[in-house]
Amino acid sequence: MTDILATVLGLIGAGLMLASYLMKSMLPLRIAALSACCFLVAYGALKQALPTLLLYGVLIPINIKKTLQMRQLVKAIEKARDDTPVSEWLLPHMHRHTVPAGKRLWSQGDAATEMLYLDSGSLRLVEYDELLPPGSLVGEIGLFAPDNRRTLSLEAATDCVVYSLSAEEMALLYYQNPKLGFHVMRLIVARLMRDTARHRAPATPAAGA
Repeated sequence: MTDILATVLGLIGAGLMLASYLMKSMLPLRIAALSACCFLVAYGALKQALPTLLLYGVLIPINIKKTLQMRQLVKAIEKARDDTPVSEWLLPHMHRHTVPAGKRLWSQGDAATEMLYLDSGSLRLVEYDELLPPGSLVGEIGLFAPDNRRTLSLEAATDCVVYSLSAEEMALLYYQNPKLGFHVMRLIVARLMRDTARHRAPATPAAGA
């Protein structure tokens, strides 16, 4: 009887794990993977299969953490107003780094692999000689550009603390809730409109000219 029960639990767990690989939405994927781990832990316990028990036992808290993060993201996006900074949703999923003054983070034409949120310090857009203050989100245009190339160079004007999000991580978050993509697009359009206005603005006459 125990062997039959273990086999049934193992088959259910295997089926849920397979289903998780076929899902495109991240929250159902995590829930399916978490459920699969629970069934497979029960299978490992009944079969006294220590490797299976340890592997899926370790994966349970990992999947719980990821599931809770996704639920928080969904709730944040659903409650967000149109003017809510995208960074408020992204920070829990970003990675913290310290950058020394003078370091070049990327150059114009480089492949775009990540976007950054500036927590403290100042970053400089080299071609415009423009300083970005804390709270700025930068690098998102390159992630969505057709050729995935940087449009401007970026360097640290002072010692900085930044948070990064890779293109792959952004894609996963987008699959979780496409509304995130809408708000990122609004951010990109606003940035392009500011750049266009900067190019169209008449040059300030030099003193004495």
